Amino acid sequence: MTPFSTFIIIFIVYLLCGLKIVKQYERRVVFTLWKYTKILEPGLRFVWPIIQTSTAIDIREKAVDIPSQEAMTKDNISCNINAVIYYRIKEERVDKAIINVRNLDYAMTQFALTTMRNIVWQFELDELLAKREEASKKIKEIVDEKSDTWWVDVLSVELRDINIPDDLKRTIWKQAEAEREKRAKIITSEWELQSAENLQKAAKMLAEAPGALHLRTLQSINDISSDQSNTTVWMLPIEILDAIKWLWEKIKKD
Repeated sequence: MTPFSTFIIIFIVYLLCGLKIVKQYERRVVFTLWKYTKILEPGLRFVWPIIQTSTAIDIREKAVDIPSQEAMTKDNISCNINAVIYYRIKEERVDKAIINVRNLDYAMTQFALTTMRNIVWQFELDELLAKREEASKKIKEIVDEKSDTWWVDVLSVELRDINIPDDLKRTIWKQAEAEREKRAKIITSEWELQSAENLQKAAKMLAEAPGALHLRTLQSINDISSDQSNTTVWMLPIEILDAIKWLWEKIKKD
């Protein structure tokens, strides 16, 4: 093999080594002699070996888990919180995700951890449990502002779990049970008040209408006597008994 043919083969291998396939969801940042040069779009691209280097950047939405950590609420209650942060690198300047930060995922996670602790400190435990979305929104705003220098767009931050001590869980459960009993008693008392008001109105109507009370009494007696197994108890005013007694004594005298 002649030197010229050897050179041709080496040159062809050199060119083949420079071929790069950029996928649709990727961008490649090219550095020429360790200096940023350009960004390669999707397709079959060429990078000069040795002279140029390239790094692939995934521009798809990414979900990064924020590890569980202990945080203190405004009312000095310790709780373990973890979250998930969703972000994507902006296509316009993907090079910033390499040039301005060494490890993007690690940087996003650590900054989100610190921000989450600071935001939790602004809420009491009851507020944190009830306003989880509001806390997540505040964390997102702060992390998004910081990541602008990395050309990263924070899509959302979700607080996934808020774990509190077992003894505090029992206390919250008792408080919730007491609150339910309170609402039940209020509803019962309101129903009894309405029932008493209706009975008062009915009694007033029966008292004002002549003979209405006697008709109601006869109707009640008829309802009771319809079932033979019922025992009917007659209650008479004491004045009627005194009148019967007086009439009986007068008959005996006569």
